[in-house]
Amino acid sequence: MWAMRILLAEDERDLNHIITLKLRQDGYSVDSCHDGEEALEALEVADYDAVILDIMMPKADGLTVLKKLRRDGNTTPVLFLTARDAVEDRVRGLDGGANDYLVKPFSFEELMARIRAMTRNTFGMADNILSVADLEMDCNAHTVTRGGVQIVLSAKEYALLEYLMRNRGIVLSREKIENHIWNFDYEGGTNVVDVYIRYLRKKLDDGHEKKLIHTVRGSGYVLRKEA
Repeated sequence: MWAMRILLAEDERDLNHIITLKLRQDGYSVDSCHDGEEALEALEVADYDAVILDIMMPKADGLTVLKKLRRDGNTTPVLFLTARDAVEDRVRGLDGGANDYLVKPFSFEELMARIRAMTRNTFGMADNILSVADLEMDCNAHTVTRGGVQIVLSAKEYALLEYLMRNRGIVLSREKIENHIWNFDYEGGTNVVDVYIRYLRKKLDDGHEKKLIHTVRGSGYVLRKEA
């Protein structure tokens, strides 16, 4: 199944490690960093389903990261995680575009509940049926069909296709695809994306007059209906 991807920016290394482990145990894909600059760099090259930000971080604080995120038009849900419990700090964070605010110390159960609540709209039923031309993906049933014929995909092929379909019409670079599907710790050759695109083309486009996966030279790949 598709794992929801979360960016965690927390400068307390022990706490960062514990939260990362617990989130992964609960089935989330997690990228973690320890300062605001690292968080901004991560947000430049990858897409996330949720972001957890500590307010007091070196190099760039959480409010600065959030401001840049919203200024760029990024609406990814953001949860502030901080030791500050003054009402004015909460108001400043929420007014700055944060979706929620959790004060340390906290229970992991409450953190999980808040993540579920703030991502419910973006990861809900409305996005569970994806379609481009006669290609359809049912994210609940985990099935893919083209022209009514079911297509069997491996886990990575499915994840790649879902990413392409959720970004239909948008050219995605090889780096962006690799970072999103294989995460930052992936150290394989850069041709892994090309290999999996070839797998998908064979299963999705072979035998069909109208192709859906297109190469944009020098830029990457895009899933779109041919004019």
